[in-house]
This record gives sequence, C-alpha cells and structure tokens, in this order.
Amino acid sequence: MTEIAFYHLESSSLEQALPKLLEKTLQAGKRALVLSGSEARVEWLNGQLWTHDADDWLPHGSIKDGSPEQQPVWLSTEDVNPNGSQFLFLTDGVSSSHIEQYERCFELFDGHDQSMVKAARSRWKTYQDEGHQLTYWKQSEQGRWEKKA
Repeated sequence: MTEIAFYHLESSSLEQALPKLLEKTLQAGKRALVLSGSEARVEWLNGQLWTHDADDWLPHGSIKDGSPEQQPVWLSTEDVNPNGSQFLFLTDGVSSSHIEQYERCFELFDGHDQSMVKAARSRWKTYQDEGHQLTYWKQSEQGRWEKKA
C-alpha cells in the first residue's frame, strides 16, 4: 500500500512548503507529480518553483514546457503519470484515482481553510479504510514539521 502523509499547512503557505518537500524528493532520487486544481494554479506554481530560491534550481516542468519524461518534477491538473513519478503531491484539495501507483503521496492542505480541513479528514478516512499507511504532519510555532500520532 501507498504511504500517505498529510501536511497541515498553518505556518507556511503551499509555495513555501512545496519546494522544500520537492527538494527532499529529488535528493532521495525520486521523481514527483504535483497535481493542482487548475491550469492557472499549475502555471502559478511553475513560476514559484523557478523563483523560490535564488541560489538553487529545482528542475520541473508542465504541459507548456513539454517533454514530461525529462522532467523530474511534473506539474499538472491531469491524473496521469507521464514522468514516471514515484511520489505524488496533491494540492488544492484534488484527489487521484491512482494512489496505489505511487510509493508515497503527500496531501498538502491549508489549515486556515475549514473546507480544506474537512475534505482532508474525509480523505484520511477513505485512505484508512483502503488500508494505506497514514501519517499526519503539523507545523510547530517555529515552522518545523512535527509528526503527530
């Protein structure tokens, strides 16, 4: 079964948290698919990943860039895996019908949006019923990720 980690964003925004998680993904020798709720959001994230750190480059692309098989991080709205990703990142409350195809799934949700929190709880229950291994991560006041029981 897929290991699914829920990341409850409170101290950081998606554009702050996602690059760090993607950097760790690449350091582990894995590829990533980031699913978002709209093409506009994909392009916005694309821009954010180019500019998140002036001293570092995070290789990624989207449909507008083409050649997904050459991109270690692929940003999309489509629930397909064109770059052979092992890790799946779900943003904007989107879901995937193919969770079992990934080693790990990262559910990132805005802790200040009660509808997102409610949807994350619902997905947790569904994943739990399906037998996936679940973890929950919440940010401390210092912004560090802490695994909760």
